[in-house]
Amino acid sequence: MLLQEYISPAQSHIITEASSDGKNMYMNGIFIQGDVRNANERVYPVNEITNAVNTLNEQIAGGYSVLGEADHPEDLKINLDRVSHMITEMRMEGPNGLGKLKMLPTPMGKLIETMLQAGVKLGVSSRGSGNVNESNGDVSDFEIITVDVVSQPSGPSCYPKPIYESIMNMNHGHKSIDLARETFRDPTARKYIKSEVMKVIRDLKL
Repeated sequence: MLLQEYISPAQSHIITEASSDGKNMYMNGIFIQGDVRNANERVYPVNEITNAVNTLNEQIAGGYSVLGEADHPEDLKINLDRVSHMITEMRMEGPNGLGKLKMLPTPMGKLIETMLQAGVKLGVSSRGSGNVNESNGDVSDFEIITVDVVSQPSGPSCYPKPIYESIMNMNHGHKSIDLARETFRDPTARKYIKSEVMKVIRDLKL
């Protein structure tokens, strides 16, 4: 059974850090929580998490690359075109599985790195397999496949500023913005709106 567990930035206590030479970016924090009933009504016993973490560490020590994606798919497959990072270590601390992941210079990795540098709070989502007891939600035979970087669900973003700035940088942008402002004070200016808007559209090459 596919098991995906989202850990929010607040829950994961993720810390973003850079290497001493400034070439690599890492995320370090809680990857999965044990002995607590999560939002999916599942409980991961500490012994299950411990076994899964030990297995993953053995893979890493053996030279196996544990790759993760930007956002997670609905299966256990690792999609190379979506890979953003690799897990460099995992360990147990109390009931939780903590880990460290390294951003890769892939398109998705650079995307996440840019968002982190801009102050975006990102969480992680473990992806693995196991069995769930339907009566109490306990997970057994758990195996961690990877941990993906995900955004916490939120309301729609507001885009006025970037759209405004992109228009201002176009050939006719300033004139269009100024004219739009004038329409609130001078009704006669409205007849020019259509032609100016069409110029902006042509600049956009729509």
